[in-house]
Amino acid sequence: MAIEITRRDLLNGMAIGAVGTLLPAYGSEALIRLGRTERPDGYSAYYPPTLTGMRGSHAGSFEVAHALAWQGQKPESYEALEEHYDLVVVGAGMSGLAAAWYYLKEADPEARVLVLDNHDDFGGHAKRNEFHHNGRMVLSLGGAQNLDSPSNYGDVAGRLLIDLGIDEAAIAQMAVNTPDDYVLGGKLAGDVGMTVPGGDEYLTIGGNWLAYFHGRGAYKAAVAQLPVSQDQKNKLIVFFGGEKDLLDGLSLSEKWDYVNNTSYNQFLLDRVGLSRDTIPVLNAYLRILNGPSGWNHTVLEGILAGSPGLRAMGWLADFVDSIGAMLLDELAGDVRMFPDGNASVARLLVQKMIPNVAPGMKGFEDVAIARFNYDALDQAGQAVRIRLNSTAVGVREIDDFVQIDYVQQGKPLRITADHCVLACYNNLIPSLCPEMSEAQKNGLAYGVRVPFVYANVLLENGRAFSEMGVQMTQCPYDPFQWISAAPTMTTGGYQPPRGPDDPMVVFMMASPTPADGTKGTTRELLRQGRHRIYASTFEDYEQQIREQLQKILGKHGFNHEKDIKAITVNRIPHGYAYWYQGLDDPEWEEGQAPHEIGRAQFGRISIANTDSEVTPLMNAAFDAAYRAVKEQVRQQ
Repeated sequence: MAIEITRRDLLNGMAIGAVGTLLPAYGSEALIRLGRTERPDGYSAYYPPTLTGMRGSHAGSFEVAHALAWQGQKPESYEALEEHYDLVVVGAGMSGLAAAWYYLKEADPEARVLVLDNHDDFGGHAKRNEFHHNGRMVLSLGGAQNLDSPSNYGDVAGRLLIDLGIDEAAIAQMAVNTPDDYVLGGKLAGDVGMTVPGGDEYLTIGGNWLAYFHGRGAYKAAVAQLPVSQDQKNKLIVFFGGEKDLLDGLSLSEKWDYVNNTSYNQFLLDRVGLSRDTIPVLNAYLRILNGPSGWNHTVLEGILAGSPGLRAMGWLADFVDSIGAMLLDELAGDVRMFPDGNASVARLLVQKMIPNVAPGMKGFEDVAIARFNYDALDQAGQAVRIRLNSTAVGVREIDDFVQIDYVQQGKPLRITADHCVLACYNNLIPSLCPEMSEAQKNGLAYGVRVPFVYANVLLENGRAFSEMGVQMTQCPYDPFQWISAAPTMTTGGYQPPRGPDDPMVVFMMASPTPADGTKGTTRELLRQGRHRIYASTFEDYEQQIREQLQKILGKHGFNHEKDIKAITVNRIPHGYAYWYQGLDDPEWEEGQAPHEIGRAQFGRISIANTDSEVTPLMNAAFDAAYRAVKEQVRQQ
């Protein structure tokens, strides 16, 4: 039951082995390994965005949940707090925050709502990474990054954005605030380089490789610079330019069957004639966009996601080439982002519900620079409270209320509520609610989230990076497949680096899912990628980061020992929601797909997450939250 990858999916997805001798191990300093960068006066002592070291699924955020899910272990007794809420939400990601928002809107603006989260910060995958150095603040993102115009979302999600001040005028202003060369911010006319090993040092081939892939611009000259054989260069040029029908010899129906039942990489191998050593050049984009490589996408899925092949499909040529033109020529009007990614959307939501967290904040125009007081998140007397570092271990309906058990920093606690929305990820829910039917548990357990690693590296200055000649480059043979300058837009009042002499942050993106043709379903490979994340220490990532940046930037005067001032690694083992794969998943009858069975209302408990929509997009998170709240409001 393949889910179509639409143009907007591509826009919103752009979220979204080291070569040579390893460098000596570094990172014993607290600044690098675990600590925070400089922090100006006025910041509260508890302020997670400035923490460095291992973030995302950080120490203390997953151990209790793993013990519950893997061994069935949880406390035998709990301290019952004298706290009863109208609604308790488990999970302070986008769905969880939206559920709290919608409950106030749909049920009662004076309702008492508590949001629990196992992490030390709110926002789920929309994490803010904030650095301070030499008197300047430099922002970056630790996960979800792009948003779309409210008119391109449904009424529910679009209205929420407008309520937060992100209306069409704001989206237009974001376009103005984003430099023309910042590709991740939607300016796809900017250059995207290709960085590959080339002898003793790495070679960065500039230009717009997103256009080159589709036979536009000086693609022949760019391909000529790749350190591959002349035969492989010739085949890439033919492929990119659409000079040959690569499905020649197949009938119309055979072509349709082929593109829907053959992996994209098998197509590259068999029809394009690329070697396994060359294929990674075409997979770096797909891996960062979706997680799995071309071995786990059908040909059609790969092409609709924006991978090369638009002009080489015979009878499909005119149709897919028009798609390619649309993707390349019209994208700039759709994707927008804040300098800390969708963390600013989460901040807007939180400040709307808990004004005291940032009482002086105006909204859209200063959200990126507003100081947040985390001490105000969980105060008695306010309508919405957000309780961090709190892992739910049991959610059970008892008569006319719901009992919620959780562990906060080692202490087992119990609260009650009239209603509960589970905005955590699906796989944990059967352990939280063992009374559910086996059919619903199986539906919840089916999907496997896409793992990712996003790293941010604070540099003393941006001189070496600026000499590379591109703001963003693909690194198909390295641990981190994309590297980019951290966001350079001024949205939300942010002032990015003014030039190469200012401190800068390098944003690095990696997909740990096996991409070497390892056999297995997509779900099996995603589990392997998740295992890689948990098996890798911060020191492992630091080693990879230092080596990769040194090889790429060393010839421009970069010295990792003195130029790197802080490293933040955001590991995301449970990332994008799983969407059904053409190569692996059957066609279910309507209402019988695992996500549909899994998201069924369970009495006073409803489920809201992107898993329930099999769509890893922010608007899906909002839509799921609205559905869950409406289920509970109807029960009142």
